Amino acid sequence: MIYCVIPPELEDELFDKMVEYYKDNPNVTVIIDRRTGPDRRAGKKPSDGAKEQRKIRDRRRARIPGTFPETDAPSE
Repeated sequence: MIYCVIPPELEDELFDKMVEYYKDNPNVTVIIDRRTGPDRRAGKKPSDGAKEQRKIRDRRRARIPGTFPETDAPSE
């Protein structure tokens, strides 16, 4: 599901246009952003429990161990 979120300031001019634009795509829903008030996450520090749970992982593949043979640069 994909949500096309329209800010309340632009609701009058964009909502109907976007609904018409995405009417043939069942995977897209056009909605109006109705959130108000301050962001509850702003200014909070993670608790000790949250810090312990968070793990940073490197998901890249590990390099093959060993050395690689020397190669000569191509002659021009």
